[in-house]
Amino acid sequence: MTTISMPKELHIEPSEVSVYNYQSIQEISKQQIQLTQNTFSFLVEGTKEVITSNKTVSIDNSSFLLMNSGHCLMTEKLSNTQKRYQSILLFFSNNALIDFIRKYKVIVSENEEQKLVYDFPKDLFLKNYIQGLQHTLTLQEKTKQHLATLKFEELMLYLVETYGTCFLSSIIKNRNQKNNDFLHTVKTNKHKKLTLAELAFLSNMSVSTFKREFEKHFRESPIKWFQEKRLEHAAFLLKNEQKRASEIYYEIGYESLSSFVQAFKVKFGKTPKQFQSI
Repeated sequence: MTTISMPKELHIEPSEVSVYNYQSIQEISKQQIQLTQNTFSFLVEGTKEVITSNKTVSIDNSSFLLMNSGHCLMTEKLSNTQKRYQSILLFFSNNALIDFIRKYKVIVSENEEQKLVYDFPKDLFLKNYIQGLQHTLTLQEKTKQHLATLKFEELMLYLVETYGTCFLSSIIKNRNQKNNDFLHTVKTNKHKKLTLAELAFLSNMSVSTFKREFEKHFRESPIKWFQEKRLEHAAFLLKNEQKRASEIYYEIGYESLSSFVQAFKVKFGKTPKQFQSI
């Protein structure tokens, strides 16, 4: 799959802070995205799922996202009513963040858990803020650019006041550690229906390097290891959450129910139905 680099692919002039109105009538599934800047995504229509090396977040237009620069897989679905997807994107560089911290003398709290994506609910202030952000897109380019920086500072001040500064710590740590943690990527996404190419992308590696690193750490092929972990997870869902095989086979990586049942029986000696009845 082709990797899309943003904001470059949107033909935005290079800037420390920029705003873009993104619209589409085509759905995408697990598109490989390389964010060269940190990005706020304010969903207007449709739904979005973002998979990073250490977290997966799904939102509708009642929430918005803060995504750290780096690699992610993005799924966008159209709204049921208008049959389109729309989001307002606010891109900002690491330099813009550091300038904000210095200008307002923000003391950044340590955050042990380094998240690469955050979701925030849209309260009344933020709904009004997004309307104002949309209006800046109608202005002349020079005015729009000046206002984009002011709107960025306004948003950051509000988020710091409302949620504290832990989310800033994650961005700063990500700035200082660009290579994703390979082991964290593998263990966080071991139950997801991701291909080796997608896992390699999230790890910022080629597929061949990913396979080599995987076999060095786990002493077996990634295909076999992931199959074992996903079948173990399937057993947990069947036994502890009383899920049916027909409900879970696709999400753990099987294209058909029959192939899942066969693989499950090879590992556990029983069909999923027999396993549940024990």
